[in-house]
Amino acid sequence: MIRQYLHDGWQLTATTNEVPDNVRGRTVPATVPGSTHLDLLASGLITDPFLDQAETELTWMHRADWRYRTTFLATAVAPDERVDLVFDGLDTLAAIELNGHLLGHTANMHRSYRFDVRQHLVDGANDLAVEFSSALTHAEKVEAGLGPRAHVNAHPFNMIRKMACSFGWDWGPDLQTAGIWRPVRLERWHTARLAQVRPVVTVFPDGTGHVELHVDVEWATSPAENLTLEITVGSHEHTVTVPAGQTTVVAHVNVPDVELWWPTGYGRQPLYDLDVVLRSRSAVVDGVTRRIGFRTITVDTTPDEIGTPFTVVVNSKPVFVKGANWIPDDHFLTRITRERLARRVDQAVDAHINLLRVWGGGIYESDDFYDACDERGVLVWQDFPLACAAYPEEEPVRGELEAEARENVVRLMSHASLALWNGGNENLWGFADWGWPEQLEGRTWGLGYYDDLLPRIVAELDPARFYCPGSPYSPVEGLHPNDENHGTRHEWQVWNEIDYTHYRDHVPRFCSEFGFQGPPAWATLTRWIHDEPLSPASPGFLTHQKAEDGNGKLDRGLAAHLPVPQRFPDWHWATQLNQARAVSFGVEHFRSWWPRTAGAVVWQLNDCWPVTSWAAIDSEERRKPLWYGLRHAFAPRILTFQPRDDKLVLVAVNDHDEPWDAHITLDRQTFRGVTLHLTRLRRTVPPRSTLVLTLDEALVQPVHDDAEVMVATTADARTILPFRPDAELSYHPDPLVAQAEAVPGGYEVEVRAKSFAQDVALLADRVAPDAVVDDMLVPMLAGEVRVFHIRTDAVVDPAAFTDPLVLRCANDLGVVP
Repeated sequence: MIRQYLHDGWQLTATTNEVPDNVRGRTVPATVPGSTHLDLLASGLITDPFLDQAETELTWMHRADWRYRTTFLATAVAPDERVDLVFDGLDTLAAIELNGHLLGHTANMHRSYRFDVRQHLVDGANDLAVEFSSALTHAEKVEAGLGPRAHVNAHPFNMIRKMACSFGWDWGPDLQTAGIWRPVRLERWHTARLAQVRPVVTVFPDGTGHVELHVDVEWATSPAENLTLEITVGSHEHTVTVPAGQTTVVAHVNVPDVELWWPTGYGRQPLYDLDVVLRSRSAVVDGVTRRIGFRTITVDTTPDEIGTPFTVVVNSKPVFVKGANWIPDDHFLTRITRERLARRVDQAVDAHINLLRVWGGGIYESDDFYDACDERGVLVWQDFPLACAAYPEEEPVRGELEAEARENVVRLMSHASLALWNGGNENLWGFADWGWPEQLEGRTWGLGYYDDLLPRIVAELDPARFYCPGSPYSPVEGLHPNDENHGTRHEWQVWNEIDYTHYRDHVPRFCSEFGFQGPPAWATLTRWIHDEPLSPASPGFLTHQKAEDGNGKLDRGLAAHLPVPQRFPDWHWATQLNQARAVSFGVEHFRSWWPRTAGAVVWQLNDCWPVTSWAAIDSEERRKPLWYGLRHAFAPRILTFQPRDDKLVLVAVNDHDEPWDAHITLDRQTFRGVTLHLTRLRRTVPPRSTLVLTLDEALVQPVHDDAEVMVATTADARTILPFRPDAELSYHPDPLVAQAEAVPGGYEVEVRAKSFAQDVALLADRVAPDAVVDDMLVPMLAGEVRVFHIRTDAVVDPAAFTDPLVLRCANDLGVVP
């Protein structure tokens, strides 16, 4: 097999007249893989789409058609040779021509395409062109033919197999991309090729790893000889004869005493090389290498006395899922590198996250993403790309969905991190609650995909993995899909309608979506939005706030807990803080109910552009305060005050394999540090479990409820609870004394609390854009000293890190300048 990548010499031209004057008739260099937006940006023909209100200036691109063209050199086709032109990804509606001959059309961003070009390839220079038509125009035509189907947002994204959030979302821009977004190459081969390699990996009860390998062979010409398939797993080898003309082979390889792959926090992540080589008598014909891990993963949905659990079980061990939803890490997908994905997954692991859910309005991610998760022990919940819409089950949608599902199930199934397949996002819920039946008037909406097509594909191709029809989903027929006692639940009344304390109204079996908004880091915000003055109501800020009544919900959620500031820098800090508190509150509630509640998957880990959103990490890769809140709330051992039967209790959560011998100090003290009640006790929390402790009445009965806190402390964890919301507390308005100094690699800031200081934070990026602090949202009792470490390459006055806009706490929000 000879692969010739065709990434050089491309040029881009708009082929419609309804484009700006500076674009019409222009041909510009094109990057492949790439997209039209990035090519125009590189040529200086458009403003950066993320800048200020530039998104609204680029709506003309929704209707534009484009031509990509390049010339490449090739040699003549040999008599016994097969030559294929392979596109790994085309976004989305394209016609491909080689030397003036139409090879075919494409209408699916989520799959690859292969064309036999033996009849059209010439010896010497070859002209290759890809014509892209407007995806939006095509989707509207399909909708007109099949009849409308309900969907969120403005455009009928459910009528074309393209990344749904490319058409805009409540956290994403409406910048409808087009282009050759994954590699393109010429493949020249003789005799045969490995058309498909599909390893079903399991572990026998005696610890033997088993690979059931399914291989599809495509023959170039009339087969004249038998071939040999050589399979190696680690040090174990197996050989199979492939008779001439046979197109499928199944082989079995046993690997005794395998080392098991575990999620992060549960063990190591050993990976084994799986090498598959196809040989003729005289040469290697083709070869494929995969990395696999030996483990068993399933989801326990065995009914119990409460309802139907949804508990992820790895190697026979139940796992509390500490998860986050994942969206494409940049709206312009070709800018996402392997290194960037590795950094993002590292940030997830550093926040104690053990699962990422690849959400259904995005894409099947690149192998780089799954490789990073394999290596770091992050489980992957994979949605099929179907989200928040009724999807027609007729052609042309059905055939494209089946083709992409078959291809991507096979592509991804070798990854040890892949835990489960999910039919789609909120589509079952949409049919139940969003008025779809009346709108559909009997038309199809996707149920046949979730209950028939997709589970059949998974059962056929990847039978060792769990399949779920949707999220949220109740496994019991006839029940509402968002029933808290059965399967998975999305909790969106909080944020949309009610205060975050209402997370405690429900004890779901598994919460696969919940979240709260906050703006991006200051350095990110001010790089991309230049309103004067900058405010929540300024035009650029609102362009980067996509949620319906987003700012209103931010302010209402804030007013219930914190003083609402007037100055924008204070509002920015307050809303970031409230986001972190709201989500942490939910996480601690869900964790306190383990094993009844078996997972908390936060919406969302990451952002695709600079936006006010639910993300913990913004589009510039900066950690928002929420990230630190998640790291605290997802820590292996936590203490949390929770209500039980109208009483306040202390719950100790132990997510270790070892018992927690907890020496607990319970202290009620004043903001000035005077202890009013003290209790010490010792308890053992069993491995991977929770323990509920009752509290002395004297501990929970303050003398001055506006100026006292309850403190629970062990060597591993601490939690502090005031008796009132912050706006009603008699905080010291300036409780901190700080000094900073330069140290190798950055700066240290020593902070001392004169009085109780809630949620101490250093917003270090306000001083230097690359500055990262080691911890944040740290409550400090009177008299405590804490040293914060800041990593940065910038040379600045150390005192800048003690500025009142940088060194923050909840106390200072009540200060009127």
